[in-house]
Amino acid sequence: MTLRAEGVAFAYHGSPVLTGVDFTAETGVVTALLGPNGAGKSTLLKHFNGLLRPDAGRVLVDGTEIEDDEAILREVRSRVGFVFQNPADQLIAPTVRQDVTFGPRNIGVADAVDVDSLLARVGLPDAGDRHPHTMSNGEQKRVALAGVLAMDPDYVVMDEPTAGLDGDGAAQFVGLIEDLVAAGVTVLLSTHHVGFATTVADRIAVLTEGEIKYEGKGIDRETAVQFGLRTWAL
Repeated sequence: MTLRAEGVAFAYHGSPVLTGVDFTAETGVVTALLGPNGAGKSTLLKHFNGLLRPDAGRVLVDGTEIEDDEAILREVRSRVGFVFQNPADQLIAPTVRQDVTFGPRNIGVADAVDVDSLLARVGLPDAGDRHPHTMSNGEQKRVALAGVLAMDPDYVVMDEPTAGLDGDGAAQFVGLIEDLVAAGVTVLLSTHHVGFATTVADRIAVLTEGEIKYEGKGIDRETAVQFGLRTWAL
C-alpha cells in the first residue's frame, strides 16, 4: 500500500511548480515532505487526494491511478483524508459536532460516527457544541483532523500541520500523529520545519526546484541548510 507520484508535473497559469516528481509514501510510517516556502509542497500533497490533477504524469493510491472519474475520486477521498494548512478552509458548520460529521453525513453514515470519542482522541473533549470559528488555530486544526478521522481513512495527508502553532502546540501534534500511526493510519505531511520533521517522521523527502532532491530516513543539519532549510527548534 502506497501513495505514489510518477513523473508528476503541474503549473499554475503557465508557471511550472512541479517538473517531474517521482515520490512514494509507504504505508505504516510517517513521511515528511520538507521544502522551503513556495517549493510546491502543498501542490504535490493536493494531488494525493484528487484536489489537483497533474498536467503530466500520474498519481496512484495503492496502485490505482487517480482519474477524473466521480466514483474513483469518491473512493480516493474516503481513503485519503486531507487536513489543510489553514483549517478554517474546511470548517463550514455552525458547531464542531456538525463539522465532524459533515463527510459521513454526505455518504449517509453520520449515525455511525462517535463524535465524542473522536473529539477526545484529538484532545478536544466536550467541544462538540462550540462554534469552530471562535476557536484558536490549534483547536481548529484538531477539529479538522477529527472530521478527517470520521471518514475512517487509511491515509491522512497534513499540509503544514504546525503552521501557526507555538512549541507546545507543535509538540501536541507530534503526539496526535504518533497515535494515528499506532492505530494503523499512514501519515504524509508537509513542513518547512526540520525539527518537527526529524522528530515525527520515519522518512524524509525534500522538494525544491520542482523536484524531489533528497530522500532518506533522516536529514542532517548540513544537508538541510544546502536546501535552504533552517528551522530547527520544535
